[in-house]
Amino acid sequence: MAKLFDAIDETLKTFIEAQPVFFVGTAPSGPDGHVNLSPKGGKGLFRVTGPHGFSYVDLIGSGIETVAHLRENGRIVVMFCSFSGPPKIVRLHGTGLVVQHDDERFEERLAAFDVSAEQRPAVRSVIEIDVTRVADSCGFVVPRMAYEGERDQLYRWTDNRLRKQGPDAVRSYAAAHNAESIDGLAGLDPVADRARV
Repeated sequence: MAKLFDAIDETLKTFIEAQPVFFVGTAPSGPDGHVNLSPKGGKGLFRVTGPHGFSYVDLIGSGIETVAHLRENGRIVVMFCSFSGPPKIVRLHGTGLVVQHDDERFEERLAAFDVSAEQRPAVRSVIEIDVTRVADSCGFVVPRMAYEGERDQLYRWTDNRLRKQGPDAVRSYAAAHNAESIDGLAGLDPVADRARV
């Protein structure tokens, strides 16, 4: 049933990149604080970067738990489930790095993804993961579900905010809602936030 792999091979890469959604788990250090689980996805916004690498585009949202936890301790797990076809779950454990707008590597990292002009204003950072453990499991009880398509609400929200409030609207939202986690950990770096365009 469950199997450990030395690396992300071509079969696993094909499975991972075919999924429309994945889940990211992080937690703060110590016995207190809230464990976080976030759904992620978006066509062209995540990819395997090598035998021990995975990366995804982090979009603006109402919370900043993943980024805050990664900035504090770097621990992360990414889980993929097949909702159609043969049952399968793949987990990638490792350490994550947040690459924000002011980082000299940001534009190069973002260019590796198929980010449209509509999506670009919603990009908060790029998350890079150094994968230290690759495992699969059966997924026998994961239900079958049909993929109907991508949602565009976030991009419409971003565009509407920019049109009504000006070029600093998304940055202002991030400063107000993404500065710290629910446990008070540092979220987006204020210097990086000021560098946003």
